[in-house]
Amino acid sequence: MLTERLTTAFQAPMRSLAQVVDDVLARDVDLPAALDAPRHEIATADAGIITYYADTSVRGRPLVLLHGVHAAASSYEMKPLFEYFRQERPVYALDLPGFGFSERVQRAYTPATYVHAIEHLLRNVSTREPVDVIALSLTSEYVAKVALEMPELVRSLVLISPTGFSDERERSLLETLSRQRARMLPTGLSETLTGRLLYELIVCKPSIRYFLRKSFEHRVDEHMAEYAWATSHQPGAFHAPMAFLGGGLFPRGQATNIYGHVHAPALVLYDRDPHTGFAALSEFAERHHNFRTERVTPSRGLPHFDLPEHSIEAIRSFLEEQDQRRAPRPYGMRAVGSA
Repeated sequence: MLTERLTTAFQAPMRSLAQVVDDVLARDVDLPAALDAPRHEIATADAGIITYYADTSVRGRPLVLLHGVHAAASSYEMKPLFEYFRQERPVYALDLPGFGFSERVQRAYTPATYVHAIEHLLRNVSTREPVDVIALSLTSEYVAKVALEMPELVRSLVLISPTGFSDERERSLLETLSRQRARMLPTGLSETLTGRLLYELIVCKPSIRYFLRKSFEHRVDEHMAEYAWATSHQPGAFHAPMAFLGGGLFPRGQATNIYGHVHAPALVLYDRDPHTGFAALSEFAERHHNFRTERVTPSRGLPHFDLPEHSIEAIRSFLEEQDQRRAPRPYGMRAVGSA
């Protein structure tokens, strides 16, 4: 009897608290464009409506930029590269499903969702030739999957602080369990009060600044911090991040099994990263000659913000080298790379 009374007594306050949390997460927070460029949409069957920025004022081979995956991710993470390379060639930046201006509805967010979204964009922007792609962090694994399964879409890869090259000591518990398909959080948590409170705690302003400070060697980019808060407080913004925190967005198994079968030339920019490690990178690059590495130091996961001139020069030199190469041979007959 006492238990029933206590349950009844707490039901109304809990419902009220849940409504308050819902109101906080759904409040009308203005979201400006992450990049000063026109936005376009692609309607897809598997990833919903995805949005991308484009500057096509300069002719040339398209360059596609892909931001990372975390609670407050957006195309702002690629801003220094977008601003520089738009002067030299057509540049596109995708808001991944569940982020930015792309659709944020409740759906099953999986690695395949992101692989398919990237494929849709590449097929939409490529002409007769494959494109060059720059990806950040976990998204590097998704684009590597695209390059492996659809090599006609990708000429080269630049991977910035990519996941998948850490040893067991460097991996976070989230990554370790995710690759084994052991969930960190219960299924459906994002739809519960506990899940909403957890998300709001992660994306509050002090928390966002705490995590950004870990990713910058020097001063945090204030505009990035402001944009991270705004984009993480849009209606439906919690769906994709909760899938990530729940352990559903790291591809299963060893990432090097995918990277190792990619034939496209690849450049890896890295230094120190609070969320992943690179202990296995040097040995991997020695065995796979289409991969080269450049350490951009000192930086902590966002070298193109910490050291933009160094990062841009490394990327520009790499891309110019691809321009000077002879036309690639048909897939399966390439002289570059190793499986």
